[in-house]
Amino acid sequence: MPRPPERLAVTGWGCITPLGPTAASTWQSILAGHSGITAVEESWAADLPARLAGRVGQDITAALEPLLQRRLDRCSQFALLAARQAWASAAAHCVGVDPARVAVVMGTGIGGLTTLERQHTNLLQAGPGRVNPLTVPMLIPNAAAGQIAIDLGLHGGAHTPVSACAAGAEALLLAQLLLQDDRADVVLAGGCEAPVNRLGLVGFAAMRALSCRNAEPQQASRPYAQDRDGFVLSEGAGVLVLQRSGDLAPAGPPPLGWLMACGSSSDGHHIVAPEPEGLHASRAISEALRRAQLSAGDLSFVQAHATGTPVGDLAEAKALRRGLGAALDAIPVTAPKGQLGHLLGAAGAVETILTLQALRQGLVPRSVNSTPLDPAVNLAVVQDAHHPLAGGTGVERFALKNAFGFGGHNISLILAA
Repeated sequence: MPRPPERLAVTGWGCITPLGPTAASTWQSILAGHSGITAVEESWAADLPARLAGRVGQDITAALEPLLQRRLDRCSQFALLAARQAWASAAAHCVGVDPARVAVVMGTGIGGLTTLERQHTNLLQAGPGRVNPLTVPMLIPNAAAGQIAIDLGLHGGAHTPVSACAAGAEALLLAQLLLQDDRADVVLAGGCEAPVNRLGLVGFAAMRALSCRNAEPQQASRPYAQDRDGFVLSEGAGVLVLQRSGDLAPAGPPPLGWLMACGSSSDGHHIVAPEPEGLHASRAISEALRRAQLSAGDLSFVQAHATGTPVGDLAEAKALRRGLGAALDAIPVTAPKGQLGHLLGAAGAVETILTLQALRQGLVPRSVNSTPLDPAVNLAVVQDAHHPLAGGTGVERFALKNAFGFGGHNISLILAA
């Protein structure tokens, strides 16, 4: 029997999303019911079946130095901006920390897809002489982790889980392992993605994974809704700073939240489709609870992975039922992708930040576009209004956060605040 892991303090966070350039602005947009999904109106998308996406404002990356704007793929640009935010917000607890004891774990599903598409187009249209000599270091999936370590001067290791849509959450699992094994004292962990381009949109659309509600983009992402028809591709990044509780500065501010435990499993079923009965995803849920030494009844709410695909949402609902049992009837379930779209490798990290914000505020956001609810889902999905949580100041609350990815990667996190 493995020893229970020490819970880890979240001392800083940062994110770049279609709903805002910071964690605070993203959270406020969630509460206000805003959508980050818009039509893709550029000429390069005119012949595509899916012409909508969740996109980060073009002015956001302008905050980077011009050299970095030229030398970093859009994916790494988002990651670096989010990491700078997170590092700054954790500053009070990181004073005097040896850079050799600070690690980076930055997950991604694809990596530098923008660079890959652009430079391949250059090769075909203009020849080898017009291909950027930095093409490879810009597009490799580990570029974001490496660039964060370079920018912040960190030497405790830079790691990159590439586990599709579970990558951002798996980064938190790897961060926990690094801290528990005393390989680092501080870890910046999260995920990043920038797949909104011609290649990304046509690739996912060809496999019939995307919603094609081009005429109504803000209603296109419909987690758990009876008429859902696929996910909406989005871009962004999220980064959290994790530390052991014993290493926190005594005079520093209280942690933003806690990572209690992580569970993981693999479907071993299909490269794209989830195991339809949720057999192995439920094992990740059960393992996370066991490692946190909690029961299903201790959970204040569940933040679901729920992407809006017909098969995936139903498989997750079955996994939740298997993992949480009868207690699930009384547990609110929320799904943020109705507003964010699907950030792929960044989703787990960005949505973890949203989960912690909900725990801190005692308010579970409603699941936009989840009506009419699919009766086969059989979950207490928060639909009409935000759901207040019981308990006041000083009451610790717990939440389950799921993240599942192509290839059958299953990650479940237990979070507290």
